[in-house]
Amino acid sequence: MNFQIRNSIFPMMIGFFIGGCAVGPDFHSPEPLKPEHYSNELRDSDLDAAERPKLVARESIPQQWWQMYESEGLSQLVKRGLSNSPTLAAAKARLKSAQETLDADTSFTLFPKVGASLNSSRRKISGATFGNAGNPRIFAVHNASVDVSYTVDAFGGGQRYLELGKAKVEFEALQLEASRQSLIANIVTAAIAEASLREQIEATKAMISDETSLLNLSEKKFEIGVIAKADLLAQRTSLAQTRTLLPALQKALAQMRHQLAMLTGVLPDNTDLPKIEMAKLVLPAEIPITLPSTLTQRRPDVRAAEASLHQANAQVGVATSNLYPKLALSASYGTEVIKIADLFNAGSAIWGMAAGLTQPIFRAGELRARKRVAMANFDQAAALYRQSVLSAFVDVADAMLAIEMDGRQLVLQQQAGALAVETLGIVREQHKQGVVSYLGLLDAQKRYQQTRINLIKARAAMLNDSAALIFSLGGDWQQKTTEQQTTENQL
Repeated sequence: MNFQIRNSIFPMMIGFFIGGCAVGPDFHSPEPLKPEHYSNELRDSDLDAAERPKLVARESIPQQWWQMYESEGLSQLVKRGLSNSPTLAAAKARLKSAQETLDADTSFTLFPKVGASLNSSRRKISGATFGNAGNPRIFAVHNASVDVSYTVDAFGGGQRYLELGKAKVEFEALQLEASRQSLIANIVTAAIAEASLREQIEATKAMISDETSLLNLSEKKFEIGVIAKADLLAQRTSLAQTRTLLPALQKALAQMRHQLAMLTGVLPDNTDLPKIEMAKLVLPAEIPITLPSTLTQRRPDVRAAEASLHQANAQVGVATSNLYPKLALSASYGTEVIKIADLFNAGSAIWGMAAGLTQPIFRAGELRARKRVAMANFDQAAALYRQSVLSAFVDVADAMLAIEMDGRQLVLQQQAGALAVETLGIVREQHKQGVVSYLGLLDAQKRYQQTRINLIKARAAMLNDSAALIFSLGGDWQQKTTEQQTTENQL
């Protein structure tokens, strides 16, 4: 081989070993779905007149969307939850751990390792080594050295490993955002449930009060023989049954308060939590709906599934690189003397250089089996990503359907409530005139109170549906680069 050929080949080999080439597949984000509608079930709906928020196409969801309910207490609960939640604190810690691990792996993979050492030892050896067994020798050795080592990433295994770490950081950042959105939605729905239960308790107490007043009158009527004992017993039974409803509602309310305490990071006995009232929760007039084609980019859980897919893809590259040779370089320079004063004198220098190349030859199929494992894990991650996309669209379609149907239900309950009020007024007048019995009046009052409770539940369902729809659309999270998102989440 002549001199010119050597000069052309050697730089190519050096560039190959130092620059490396990343083996394994490069990752490409899945092609996003671009449907025109979230669901075909509602395209020809006749529910436009329903009592529901108007769904308006928007590019994004307003930040702090929970403020559209116009409840100061609800805003306080969300603010406390975002500040105190142990779940969010744990997610932030996982993100921090992933970022620091990536920083450590980056330093270990991309840069040479340099170390300095200073050693001093004193030894006694047998004189027999030098042919004089009766004259042992004692001596000291002092050395100082600097060691440098570097593993050449010739086939890109290190690059794939760092790619895996970056995907892990992205996954944890998206998991943190998904946890944040889930926490907000849980606080909102728990607060709505609390307000609903509180008002149901008031309605039930009013029902018990009405029945108690009627029973007192009936007791007096029975004493003078105006009504039969069977009618009196029927009223007593009705009141007893109505009273059984109250403990269950009070229990549910207390448990919901405990739930809110946990979500906001305080103990259940905390009395400082604001009490949400149904009358102070405003049903939004409009709810923004983002385009179906942007859903997979807006949902942090779907993006997290994509990051998991990226991790699995990088792992295939790592497993592939393990099939190829690895080149390790090392060098050292120092001094070695028997007197500390001579440690840095001329002539005491020692040095060494080494290069090692390792190539797996026989591992009984282990490395190729691990590559197949990584490829199977990639297929699993791809399937889970597709499932997350399908679930996202189903969530939005279900929430939109719930708003439509619960809107109709709310209108029907309002109509039933109006009829119950009118009926109760007529029956009361007839009762005063002696046309309707106490049982008839009692029945009318119970129907009115029950329609009142049903109306409370219907309105709470609509409020919950609006929160569920915004949550299913990805909440107020806007798509950002991984670097921006990671920085914001660490603040």
